[in-house]
Amino acid sequence: MSAIPKHLVTDEHLRPIAVQIPYNEWLEIERRLNGNQSSRPPTDLSRHAGKLDWPLDGLDYQQQIRSEWQ
Repeated sequence: MSAIPKHLVTDEHLRPIAVQIPYNEWLEIERRLNGNQSSRPPTDLSRHAGKLDWPLDGLDYQQQIRSEWQ
């Protein structure tokens, strides 16, 4: 990625509080970020199905634990 022109915004004590970049640079960054998410195939979680041996019903366990909070 090339260098992005930016402007540092500071408060009255010269502490950095924000960075401003040109809008066209922001659009390019956003396009690249969104492109990376859609190019990755979804994770197949079916290989984990049936692997956990849990003797209790999940909803019953959740209700039991939550009743202990009160």
